[in-house]
Amino acid sequence: MTISAAAASPTPQPIDVVDYRPGVCNIGPAEISRRRRAGHVGLIATLALFAILVAIGAPPIARVLLVIPVAISASGYLQAYLKFCAGFGSRGIYNFGDVGATDKVADAAARALDKAKAMRISIASFAIGLGVAVVAVLLPI
Repeated sequence: MTISAAAASPTPQPIDVVDYRPGVCNIGPAEISRRRRAGHVGLIATLALFAILVAIGAPPIARVLLVIPVAISASGYLQAYLKFCAGFGSRGIYNFGDVGATDKVADAAARALDKAKAMRISIASFAIGLGVAVVAVLLPI
């Protein structure tokens, strides 16, 4: 009677580097959860700031301040959805394990793809923030 090696050793297998795909995916479940939480925090901050600005009767142009928390929220949600951390991409690292356990991207071409994706996420986040802020300024409240 033989027992397969997989059945005999229930030890967890190391995460495969194939999970990392340059310019596509550089974070695993733990890091994705952190990005989603950042999106939630940014959304709560956006709603709170908007409510405060309306409650104190600040001039509508003051609502342009919403660009900051909206951009933070958008960045968190985009990174979670895309499974790609812009900060990691710009620094040439990735993580599919525990939070903080990063590995370096060795290939220069892969780092370039990651930096380009990180820049696109940053630009999109700012554009979303700016768009929401402009709409908030134009609201007749």
